[in-house]
Amino acid sequence: MYNTLLFFKYLLQESVSAVPEVIDVVTSEDVTAAVEAVQSGFYADMGMLWMLIAGILVFFMQAGFTLVESGMTRSKNAVNIAMKNLLDITVGSLTYWFVGYSLMYGDSENGYFFWSGIMQGEGADLFFQTMFAATAATIVSGAIAGRTKYSTYAIFTVVMTAFIYPIAGGWEWNGGFLNTASFMPTEFIDFAGSSIVHSVGGWAALVGAYMVGPRIGKFVDGKVLPIPGHNQILATLGVFILWLGWFGFNGGSQLAWGGDDAVAASTVVLITNLAAAAGALGALITTWIWYGKPHLAQSLNGALAGLVSITAGCGNMSAGGAVLAGLIGGVIVVFSIEFIEKKLKIDDAIGAASVHGVVGFWGTIVVGLWGIDGDGAAIGVFNGGGSAQLVAQLVGGLAYVVWAVVLSFIVFGILKYTMGLRVTEEEEVAGLDISEHGSIAYPGKRERGQD
Repeated sequence: MYNTLLFFKYLLQESVSAVPEVIDVVTSEDVTAAVEAVQSGFYADMGMLWMLIAGILVFFMQAGFTLVESGMTRSKNAVNIAMKNLLDITVGSLTYWFVGYSLMYGDSENGYFFWSGIMQGEGADLFFQTMFAATAATIVSGAIAGRTKYSTYAIFTVVMTAFIYPIAGGWEWNGGFLNTASFMPTEFIDFAGSSIVHSVGGWAALVGAYMVGPRIGKFVDGKVLPIPGHNQILATLGVFILWLGWFGFNGGSQLAWGGDDAVAASTVVLITNLAAAAGALGALITTWIWYGKPHLAQSLNGALAGLVSITAGCGNMSAGGAVLAGLIGGVIVVFSIEFIEKKLKIDDAIGAASVHGVVGFWGTIVVGLWGIDGDGAAIGVFNGGGSAQLVAQLVGGLAYVVWAVVLSFIVFGILKYTMGLRVTEEEEVAGLDISEHGSIAYPGKRERGQD
């Protein structure tokens, strides 16, 4: 025992005597470099964790879309809605992994088309980006609900997640022509996808609704007849889920966490919530004045419109600017739904084209109206930043509209003249749950009425 104590005493003396030598070798620059290395590694790990959590939140948005779409349409099509949303996430996950990611984040010599081979991407980045592809596809689902063949929708989902969305995404998020072309006055800004995700999905939804045609009983003798959804409580719950998921959608698009990135991502989440609240209030007040009573379905669409309004500029907007953008978006969506339905006579079953397409374009250009850069300096026309950003936003926003409309016309046109877009009249009257899937969402004896 005594010898053991002497041994440890010897080790301690040797260690202490070596301290001055170590101090002489290690400089303050070495310490700073070591601390920065540890900090960098920590931030990288936290960034990956944040992207995973955000991706999970965006995945949960599929549940929200399912509830919104089914609640705002008739009960005899609820299973069909659920099956389409299940298809979006399953097909979207596989096609985007197989070719979509490469078409979006691959190499390019021209800034228009990208490619680096099949099965690219990995980890949190691939997972997070996949959820965006599925979101773009599911936007189309609600607009064409109640009369579209499931097989037709399945094929369009493959094309959307594998080609239409990824190619367009690379134009902005992979340093494409919207950031590098000589004709762009400045770089286009779409922080989380008002145009890339929502406008592309929304304008594709409008084309789909037009080409499929209206539901039976929607337009009779020149009159527009309402076909109310069967459960507005489900729709309301769905909007709350989407609102929650959008914190990951926008906040996760910071793609990092730690230090300044943590502050920025937190601010994005705050800005997103303010715009959503303002959008819901804008639609509520508009319908209260217009219809004489506050309208739930339109107010719910207003909340979603507020979210879409801020998705492009959530990293480039002050709190006040976000509230104004969301408020105007909530007003726009009410007028847009009315216009598309009553003037254009296009039957968009849940207003998806207005919420995502029309308001997606608004959310894109508003960055050029009163946006700010990362340092808080004005970049918009109305706050003294000049017109360059507005021109860039108009060019980019219109590019996505044209891309979505043209490609959707081509795909839906081919499908229409080969396999057909819609079910038969008998199948539509019976409901797609029975005709397309052989089951119903609410078994038991019920009075169907207007369900």
